[in-house]
Amino acid sequence: MTQPIIILVAVSVAFLVSNTFIGFDRSYAIGYGALALMAAMVSLTFLWLWVRRATPLAMGMFFGWAGAASVIGWWWLFYLHGHPHWMVEDPVPFVLLSVYFVGAILHFKVIWQSFGVQGSGYFVPVVASFLLSILAQFAI
Repeated sequence: MTQPIIILVAVSVAFLVSNTFIGFDRSYAIGYGALALMAAMVSLTFLWLWVRRATPLAMGMFFGWAGAASVIGWWWLFYLHGHPHWMVEDPVPFVLLSVYFVGAILHFKVIWQSFGVQGSGYFVPVVASFLLSILAQFAI
């Protein structure tokens, strides 16, 4: 646990220093760009592990990280291109978000199966998440 805490502190300090010297917008964009690119690399690593049949979680991890790379990458490009009007209500992020959802659903399936439970009960947290999100959207 020590190594993750050291990395967290180092990255946090680097972003805070960056914010001081080059400002919030550039620091944020650099962080988002780096994260999108790292997520894509992690995703491809999990795809490779899936092809090699190294772990049953690999496909869920591939989709989860690919979804993260896609969604974060979309917003990074949106920022880099100066918030172009054509990207404001473009439906492409829904497809990218769907990739992310597949990763989450596959994770729920593996978690469900790790408890020895068969069937489609792993959809319960998925449906619950949608219902809570719908309620929050209309309650505000």
